[in-house]
Amino acid sequence: QVQLVESGGGLVQAGGPLRLSCAASKRTSSVYPIGWFRQAPGKEREFVAAISRSGINTYYLDSLKGRFTISRDNAKNTVYLQMNTLKPKDTAVYYCAGREGVEYYTISYYSRAADYNYWGQGTQVTVSS
Repeated sequence: QVQLVESGGGLVQAGGPLRLSCAASKRTSSVYPIGWFRQAPGKEREFVAAISRSGINTYYLDSLKGRFTISRDNAKNTVYLQMNTLKPKDTAVYYCAGREGVEYYTISYYSRAADYNYWGQGTQVTVSS
């Protein structure tokens, strides 16, 4: 069983950056596609970004393109989400998730939360105005 652990959340002023990390809790020979999702109070969980096993393919919620960047270091079993120019509406709990199976390099493959097998506990990001 793979466990994912998010870190890097916190309180930041609007316009500032924050980098989230998602680390696998144990060394595994399997590398998973990883997605980042977020959930604000009273709202549904929302796709943010995803990255393929190799790290070559990345996908983003359209409205976040240019501000958020996802990357991975497979040697460290860690995926990163760099968030720049943060806005109060980015305030949410951010989750990373991994999924098994054959990859299909389309955003629809990566953007459905229900398709993911493993989830982290979430990290709170609060952006003050």
